[in-house]
Amino acid sequence: MYRPNDDYLKLPGSYLFSTIAKKVNAYQAANPDKKIIRLGIGDVTQPLCPAVIDALHKAVDEQADPSTFRGYAPDLGYEFLRKAVAENDFRARGCNIADDEIFISDGAKSDSANIQEIFDKNSKIAVCDPVYPVYVDSNVMAGRCGDYDQATGIWSNVIYMPCTAENGFAPELPKETPDLIYLCFPNNPTGAAVTKDQLQVWVDYANKVGAVIIFDAAYEAYISEDNIPHSIFECEGARTCAIELRSFSKNAGFTGLRLGATIIPHDLKVTVDGKEVELHSLWARRHGTKYNGAPYIVQRAGEACYSDAGKTQIKEMVAKYMKNATFILNGLKGAGYEAFGGVNSPYVWLRTPGDMTSWEFFDHLLENANVVGTPGSGFGPSGEHYFRLTAFGSYENSVEALERIKAL
Repeated sequence: MYRPNDDYLKLPGSYLFSTIAKKVNAYQAANPDKKIIRLGIGDVTQPLCPAVIDALHKAVDEQADPSTFRGYAPDLGYEFLRKAVAENDFRARGCNIADDEIFISDGAKSDSANIQEIFDKNSKIAVCDPVYPVYVDSNVMAGRCGDYDQATGIWSNVIYMPCTAENGFAPELPKETPDLIYLCFPNNPTGAAVTKDQLQVWVDYANKVGAVIIFDAAYEAYISEDNIPHSIFECEGARTCAIELRSFSKNAGFTGLRLGATIIPHDLKVTVDGKEVELHSLWARRHGTKYNGAPYIVQRAGEACYSDAGKTQIKEMVAKYMKNATFILNGLKGAGYEAFGGVNSPYVWLRTPGDMTSWEFFDHLLENANVVGTPGSGFGPSGEHYFRLTAFGSYENSVEALERIKAL
């Protein structure tokens, strides 16, 4: 008789955003006349920029011509895109990253879930709390996280690094030594960012204790302050301790196209049984075995993001979302809420009123304002009594949502 993977059975409930979708769909079915404004899931709403659309059309036409047709993509990514990513996102910022240290994928979510596969099952993970739930869930599936306490929301074998208003939403170095450290800055969900000096402390720590930092830079395009690093490789020593995840979803609107990149320097090595092993080679082996490459059409669209026109158009798109973020942040504060984020990130993080739990506040907003957000507890135990709103809607919907919230 077959058995399922017992580690999957440990996962509590369904994925956070699946749970939200079910609750919203049930409410909409019962109240078909209500206009629901969705500021929950971090999906974009602006159309793809013209430079990307032009590149997509051109690539589609190439697929209709035998002389330019492309079949399987290289599993590590086409050279034209790897070079564009390395040159524009890293070397232009003074980061020493080579083209062949870039791995192209179908998105940062896939990579953030799959990167744990190249590490030992007994590796101890440390995560910011609250943080994007995929980091913990994927390690639960791999059997690393121990047992789940339903009452506290804590996994027994995970090192939680609380990020709350009291510490400026910046984690402190853990007292217990981890093997893998997940950092996401600008942060999802809190919207907080760390300075280069703050990030350097983590790089120095990881090199000292022999840990690897998995750095999620999905929201770097939203950084507006000069002292905030766009990449962990701006820090000295990061090449020997860090892996960086990149996304085209939030900067260029590729949530539907699916495209991302993971950067693993050749200098990131570990000695096993007297033999030096590059993590780069392990990820390349995993990629080659389990992945057939992002589509040619989509990779050409990604390349267009780095053209002069693409860069300008993407900045304009980001500015529209940040206009929403500024409005939401200031509107909440003006209504008496304690709100954070919204400066270097498209997310606004607020403290729930009174003693409301984050799910109670979710239900309150949905039923009384017909506005959807994300309960903070879904991002980790320290997210309880907090709530996330996104700036990815239209400006008009952002204004209407705040009017409804203020009227409560």
